[in-house]
Amino acid sequence: MVRFALYGVLSGLFGLSAFSLYALRAGERGKTLALKPWLAGSAVLGLLLSAVALVLLAASMAGTPPWPIDRDAIGVLLSGSATGTAWEARMAALVVAAVVALVAAGRAFRLGLVALASGIALATLAWTGHGAMDEGPIGWVHLVADILHLLAAGVWVGALLGLVLLVTRPPAQVDRPHLMLTHRALHGFGTMGMIVVGTIVVTGLVNAWLLVGPGNVLTLGGTPYGRLLIAKLVLFALMLGLASLNRFRLTPALARSIARNDHRGALGTLRASLAVETACIILILGLVAWLGTLAPPASAM
Repeated sequence: MVRFALYGVLSGLFGLSAFSLYALRAGERGKTLALKPWLAGSAVLGLLLSAVALVLLAASMAGTPPWPIDRDAIGVLLSGSATGTAWEARMAALVVAAVVALVAAGRAFRLGLVALASGIALATLAWTGHGAMDEGPIGWVHLVADILHLLAAGVWVGALLGLVLLVTRPPAQVDRPHLMLTHRALHGFGTMGMIVVGTIVVTGLVNAWLLVGPGNVLTLGGTPYGRLLIAKLVLFALMLGLASLNRFRLTPALARSIARNDHRGALGTLRASLAVETACIILILGLVAWLGTLAPPASAM
């Protein structure tokens, strides 16, 4: 559960800060999405979850209960492992993200710092999963692929969060400028989404080659890891379908409804589509967190 929460919070923090940079203009960021509480709150929550995750990981490695806290096990983990170093980097990055978000989250340069710091924090999760299990050149390929996979997924998560916040604004605050902004943000993510999907597919294939192996593809459904991976791929395919629907059908329909001054139906359909897409990505994050605790098929070879 803590792993799942960390994936969700750090993905949302990085993705929302990035979304605010490429999809919104300077005067729109603070007023439209209330970035300060969202970003600062996510960074603080990320710090708390990371602290809990460290305690649980140290207890698991030492074979002791989480409470009382085993300070010696934590000391060993922090001083003698790449995982500990990654955790320290995550905490430092989240402190930077929280402070900068509280000072001025809406300004482009400082928002860029939040995106950079939160991106580093999200990337450190690669050291808590299968991305850090290999050594040598293959290990670096796997680690880089895992980091890029995490960052691309984070962009998607944050964009969905931003879009959901835009389309669920109270009806009294939905005027023509807000509708135009929402349409522009949707169109902007359509372009970014192509890069995101391409990155996820390529890095996913690399990870599948290293974690599953070509010889295990036909028997993938016979293992718990394989069944969860298949479920993840089905959900990802559904998300691709919904994203395509949003880009090629629902976003143009919103533009036409704005021109007719009759946006309720188009906005309602868009809300429903984004709600389903958000549910899919929440389930995917849960599956990713679960997969990280299981032995992949390639490890048995």
